[in-house]
Amino acid sequence: MKWCLFLILSLTSCLTVAMDINKNETNQSILEAIQVHVWGGFDTPDDVQSIISDLLEEGADENMLRDSVGTEFSKKLAAEPSWPEVTDVDRLKSVFQDLKKRGVLCLHNAGYTQSDGHEDAQDAINAYPKGTFFGYCFYHGQDVESALNGRGLFLAYAHLNWTGPEMLNVGQMIQQALERAGFVVDWNGSAEQRIHIPELKWQHRSHRSR
Repeated sequence: MKWCLFLILSLTSCLTVAMDINKNETNQSILEAIQVHVWGGFDTPDDVQSIISDLLEEGADENMLRDSVGTEFSKKLAAEPSWPEVTDVDRLKSVFQDLKKRGVLCLHNAGYTQSDGHEDAQDAINAYPKGTFFGYCFYHGQDVESALNGRGLFLAYAHLNWTGPEMLNVGQMIQQALERAGFVVDWNGSAEQRIHIPELKWQHRSHRSR
């Protein structure tokens, strides 16, 4: 009987520990997503609250997670005055505007994956008169997360005809525009490789502070 009781207590204890670990992992995963969306600079507090609703799982501490949104925005807004007047993200926006004038439509934060970005770019181009653009460029949500973690920013690109030489022409245009703006570019000149800006520091001011 004692052994049975001991076994039951041991199993109960292990189950409790496992549930606590799972709860902590769930909360931590959602907290990390909140930080990315806040410091990414594209989302408002209401946007982030909606994202939390989509991410909530059983066992998550909803009150704590929702309260953390305001705290995280406060941290970011407190940090922004110490940033350069013109950040790397501001310079990237200028590059994208220049490329748009030259026939390459550039999108910020286009979806979450590369396939999302290609779809968003095609949809965006279709909203313009035919012939306005011959190519496009974008980075997506995972790229923003990578940049926030200090790994620089990757840019995907394409020519609307998807042929090798024309694809390379778009890539070279983007590389040259970035280098004129003072960015260090890591790209091997292949249409199979995305363009990398390894030293880009992600500092994107939030909507409320603009």
